Amino acid sequence: MFSLIQNIDLYILSFIQNHFHNTILNKVMILFTKVGNLGIVWILLSIILFINKKYRNVGLLMISALLLGGILGEVFLKNIVKRARPFTYLKMANLLISKPLSYSFPSGHTTASFAAVGISMSKLKKYRFYILTVAILIAFSRLYLMVHYPTDVLFGIILGLLSSKIVLESKLEKKFKKSSL
Repeated sequence: MFSLIQNIDLYILSFIQNHFHNTILNKVMILFTKVGNLGIVWILLSIILFINKKYRNVGLLMISALLLGGILGEVFLKNIVKRARPFTYLKMANLLISKPLSYSFPSGHTTASFAAVGISMSKLKKYRFYILTVAILIAFSRLYLMVHYPTDVLFGIILGLLSSKIVLESKLEKKFKKSSL
């Protein structure tokens, strides 16, 4: 079963390499991966939301979802699964970005992006299209740049959305309102 998944992953990555790569997209995908590095774009969005009194609770929910997704993905899952990145399997000589040092599964960029998407779908309906678009581009950039397998990204999406759902259902928002920050 694992070899079938691995073969499908490699087929999709080869398809992306053979049909999408060009100099313009190279630059665009590098940009979107950099925007997603360490979840900085989502942390900054959380801080901006927190600073605005009207959206303070949304900022706290978003940072909570980011933390939960990061702990589950980066601390636990990556170190349990220990999946090597695609460029090590395919012996890619010239990556367009620096080689990530951590394991591949799940994608941390994607987890953070979709943790933010999950909160924004519920609490920032006016901006959800923009947030979703950036999240999708960040996730795709990880495939395009050959640093994640499609299943890493798929599980990053699931983990990010699950993290936001847990945070939204945990009644944290009510606790944040009671503490009247």
